Amino acid sequence: MHAGTLQILASAFWFSAMALLVKLASATLPVTEVVLVRAVLTLGFSYATLRWAGIQPWGNRRSNLLLRGLLGCAGLLCFYYAVAHLPLAAATVLHFTSPLFTALLAPLVLGEPTRGRVAAATLVGLVGVWLVAQPPAGAHLALDPWATGVALVGAVASALAYITVRRSSAHDHALVIVFYFPLVAVPVTLPLAWSELVLPQGAEWLLLLGVGVTTQFGQVAMTRGLAQLPAARATALGYVQIGFAIGWQVLCFSEWPTPWAVAGTGLIVGAAWLVR
Repeated sequence: MHAGTLQILASAFWFSAMALLVKLASATLPVTEVVLVRAVLTLGFSYATLRWAGIQPWGNRRSNLLLRGLLGCAGLLCFYYAVAHLPLAAATVLHFTSPLFTALLAPLVLGEPTRGRVAAATLVGLVGVWLVAQPPAGAHLALDPWATGVALVGAVASALAYITVRRSSAHDHALVIVFYFPLVAVPVTLPLAWSELVLPQGAEWLLLLGVGVTTQFGQVAMTRGLAQLPAARATALGYVQIGFAIGWQVLCFSEWPTPWAVAGTGLIVGAAWLVR
């Protein structure tokens, strides 16, 4: 198997493990606190990487970098909230609608030409979201509407963050762009977490540390994979994370997705493939 393929598959595994640890940690700790700890750990890892590479951390287009950090922080807060309040697989699937929103918003923000299949893909993706989030009467895993809405808002924020990354990448190093995410997230989430702070106990410290470590492993593997594979292929392989999430959900929580959720997942993945 190609080395880049292995790296993307590894990143999907690590990010799915991160989501699992977030769900376990958020059972007893506030979501804002989990996000803050992840941001602090990632900030340390990112700064150390910049120093090792000899790159100045502050960048050139700081307004874009700060905006990327704010959007990324908003997307992360929403995603972690969804993970805490929805089945793990459903939260992951809804998060993966972000490529659809990216395809819709990129022409407006970046002036890129709109492809005809984007409208069709968006319609297919919305049907998939409906199947995942609001199964027909009689299905036993209807989702919390509020948490579902938060998940979709997070997907939009993530899409805007990706667009901002594209704008920033023309002027700043990728490691600098990565660094600004936790650099902004720490001061944003600190007052939110402080207002509902719960001192972690025992295994909770390990869960929080695991969130930071798995995140870093996932980011490193994804960066290496993207350097060795075409972007479209890497994106397609990234959807393996949904399979890992379903596996964790069954293994750790004994929750099987409904046939409707499986069908909706297929539609969302197919729609995202169309706009790749």
